[in-house]
Amino acid sequence: MKKIANVIGATGLVGKQLVKILLTDNQFEKVRIFVRRDTGISHKKLEQKIVDFTRPETWQKDLKGDVLFSALGTTLKQAGSKEKQYDIDVVINRNFAKKAKENGIENYVVVSSVGADAKSKVFYLHIKGKLDKEVQEMDFKNLVIIRPASLTGDRENKRLGELITVPVLNFLTIFMMKKYRPIEDVTVAKAMINGVLKPDESKIIWEAEEVFELAEK
Repeated sequence: MKKIANVIGATGLVGKQLVKILLTDNQFEKVRIFVRRDTGISHKKLEQKIVDFTRPETWQKDLKGDVLFSALGTTLKQAGSKEKQYDIDVVINRNFAKKAKENGIENYVVVSSVGADAKSKVFYLHIKGKLDKEVQEMDFKNLVIIRPASLTGDRENKRLGELITVPVLNFLTIFMMKKYRPIEDVTVAKAMINGVLKPDESKIIWEAEEVFELAEK
């Protein structure tokens, strides 16, 4: 039976690749994206919902189908403050996950981060770990948490940190840090989809190097 996918974070680095692949995958009959503004994308399988993420009444009734994919996340620089970053990375993601579960969606796939830990003193890793912990308590039939290392791809706004760290990580990967080798946006997107189409009941969290394996299943 073909599936109906819901996507948040559809305009981000991984999200754009995810939507592109879903629209060409015959195993999905509809791809519903929740966005703040018109993406300009036109496809017979695409259903675009322009919403206010902070107001559940603008999106919760439309959140239905087989899977919720979340590639929603931001940086401290983009958010402007830790409070706003927390609202996006934790609160909005948590609200969507909770409502998806209430609406009968059985599959939830979320992009986290290598090193995510709710007890971490590093703010970014703390909020990623906090969301990971909370969604594991929601009892989805199939929960997939993707924890990639540094992401590479055609990002509209190049981040200085990536311009510096990605080449360094690529170099170190050859010798001692294979776990932290950078991963392309399209690889993460493929892993997300395989997490639904080829579920592994024995596994919830896919760490760094394991994300490559999931993408190739």
